[in-house]
Amino acid sequence: MSQVDDYRLVERAIGYLEANFIRQPSLAEVAAAVNLSEHHFHRLFRRWAGISPKRFLQFLTLEYAKELLQESRALLEVTYEAGLSGPGRLHDLFVTLEAVTPGEYRRRGDGLTIEYGVHPSPFGYCLLAATERGICALHFVDDGDPSAALAELRHTWPGARLVESPESTGRLAEAAFSGDVPLALFVKGTNFQVQVWRALLSIPPGHVLSYEDVAGMIGRPTASRAVGNAVGSNPVGYLIPCHRVIRKTGRFGHYGGGPLRKRAMLGWEMAAREREATE
Repeated sequence: MSQVDDYRLVERAIGYLEANFIRQPSLAEVAAAVNLSEHHFHRLFRRWAGISPKRFLQFLTLEYAKELLQESRALLEVTYEAGLSGPGRLHDLFVTLEAVTPGEYRRRGDGLTIEYGVHPSPFGYCLLAATERGICALHFVDDGDPSAALAELRHTWPGARLVESPESTGRLAEAAFSGDVPLALFVKGTNFQVQVWRALLSIPPGHVLSYEDVAGMIGRPTASRAVGNAVGSNPVGYLIPCHRVIRKTGRFGHYGGGPLRKRAMLGWEMAAREREATE
């Protein structure tokens, strides 16, 4: 099975758990719901996440999310008090963000060439688009159909020339989920949106913050609703980690790529963090 096939089954399993959380179904029941034996279900999760399904699903509980919120806030406070740039500094070295100038914003991409392609990822297929200055869009697509993502790309950059070139964008898509190669992002947004997106880059993988926390980070403590809108407008999914922002109650909330994908992303990152801590 491919990585995308694995993800589809993982997403179905998460959806089944979410729909039946009151009953707390057993792993055998969840496995049966996705037409797998418990043995094959366990092997699937090991292959995709590197940990057991039982441990993975524990990451997605409300209680764990609340604990993680407290831990992540404390981590940020300690590093900033120490005069560091934040616990996401290592991530900053791999992902740099450049925003369009006011003049470029007004030109709406006129004269710009954007190459794009659809590629597999640990979270299903994604459309990745890039200019010479960096990745300008990453949207997850269902069943490999990029029509909605392409429409969004054209809406954001109406004056640009779009060129389908999966050969060019394939290496960027591979690097986007490996974290091994420095990546540049080139985004179009308001000053406030860009400020929020930069703040998201400081949230380390395997950690989460609330919308209120992010509002406080940018010096706008009463602007949590506006922060939510900026998070929802993120043009470069996963690399600008809007999936790491959850509600202050511990609930995961919405995500442009779908709430189940958000849960899968967070569980996948928490699993990677746990593996690194034990190595």
